[in-house]
Amino acid sequence: MKLNKVFWGAAALAGAVAAPAVMAEGFSIGLGAAVGQYAYKGVDNDTLPYPMINYEGERFFIRGTGAGAYLLKDSRNQLSLNLFYSPLNFDPDDSNSRRMKLLDKRHSTAMAGLGYRHMADWGIVRTSLSADVLNYSNGYVADAAYLYPFDFGALTLTPGIGASWYSGNFNDYYYGISGKESRRSGLSQYDAGSSWSPYAEISANYALTQSWKTFAYARYTRLDDEVKDSPMVDKSYTTLFAAGVSYSF
Repeated sequence: MKLNKVFWGAAALAGAVAAPAVMAEGFSIGLGAAVGQYAYKGVDNDTLPYPMINYEGERFFIRGTGAGAYLLKDSRNQLSLNLFYSPLNFDPDDSNSRRMKLLDKRHSTAMAGLGYRHMADWGIVRTSLSADVLNYSNGYVADAAYLYPFDFGALTLTPGIGASWYSGNFNDYYYGISGKESRRSGLSQYDAGSSWSPYAEISANYALTQSWKTFAYARYTRLDDEVKDSPMVDKSYTTLFAAGVSYSF
């Protein structure tokens, strides 16, 4: 099992547990499984188990492979400095395409930036802006979403819709093909520009007891033409599913 796949699953599970608008303060551990559909040509889906750790405090938080500090936190608003692992990567050895195997690696990275949430009776607005701090892509990612939680006692369902913007540098690193790669692999040279990708997601959290909870998360993302047109890509969308159980102390 490759380490970046472990991190990828932990990031997916963090999204499943952290999806509720307001998390109770405290410490929890979780175990589950995640499966993701990759956009890269010839790369199979993964289904693997992952552990995770979460902490929610008055000023600081840890959510799986991410952490942050609140600049503002009250019953309606959360403004935070965020640092998190971005699991997107490409390993030529993972592809069953002969030409894809001749491309360079694209590394996962760490992203840092600002996140803001506003909670109201009419729903939740979630936004973020982050940058690649390891300088693999020198790119930026922005995200905005609207969510509305439905409370059924022990069960909470939170559907949402949103869109992510990726800078040209970010897309070109992960989906572009240089002239050198083109000559080596036979794939056409490609320069990717910035893109918008709309998505729909839903999370479910069910309290078995005061301490034990189960969770599930799913997201469907529609890829922009700047990504779909890359010779590295053979899909028009990606999907992500995660589910598991957590224990709160």
